[in-house]
Amino acid sequence: MLVNTSAIVLHSFKYKENQMIVDMLTEQLGRISFIVRVGKKGSAATKRQFFQPLTLLELAFDYRENVSLQKLNDIKIAHPFNSIFFDPFKCSIALFVAEFLYHATKSEAQTALLHNYIEAGLLWLDSCTGSFANFHLVFMIKLTRFIGFYPNTDGFKEGCIFNLRTGCFEDYSPIHTDYLTPTDSIAMYQLLRSNYNTIHLFEMSHEQRNRCTDIILNYYKLHLPTFSELKSLQVLKDIMR
Repeated sequence: MLVNTSAIVLHSFKYKENQMIVDMLTEQLGRISFIVRVGKKGSAATKRQFFQPLTLLELAFDYRENVSLQKLNDIKIAHPFNSIFFDPFKCSIALFVAEFLYHATKSEAQTALLHNYIEAGLLWLDSCTGSFANFHLVFMIKLTRFIGFYPNTDGFKEGCIFNLRTGCFEDYSPIHTDYLTPTDSIAMYQLLRSNYNTIHLFEMSHEQRNRCTDIILNYYKLHLPTFSELKSLQVLKDIMR
């Protein structure tokens, strides 16, 4: 089956001398792994730079259902980034987001809405000239809407707690320990009500931002048993002060 689709690079690594294994999230078919032959010369049609994490691509390939590694027929960059790969702060966020997505979307099948949400977020980050330090917080919590465990905000009121297992704001503490204090619950509610353009109005210290990052990642771990520790997390925490 010949497929033409947009795709987002999540992870890549060298395989043999002139080949790479690349994991991508495609708009039409969800997560797919490719084996790609890359040229050594700058004039080569397929370059290693195409496969930097979060690069937005347009692909053509002959999809074979029972093959674990697909082969590309054609590839081009869909939206060249102007700042993400050149701004050290944006780059650190991008590397974190790429690793996060690699683990958070492993079980996702065909879902154009998920792909389009991620693409729109990356284009916003690339074009942003103002504050973007809290981008990853909004990006991660809103992503849960597309993978099945978006929090229910109906029960929120002052003094309540957020139950990480049920994804609900509740009046009383559960018998388990997977819940947030009233203070952290307010922060979660504010994040859920924010978007990329308003999150800068929610003033956070470095410590508060790191605390929110840890809370959201813990939420993912509770709902995705295969979700792993992220190696890029500490780098993000150190640089986004």
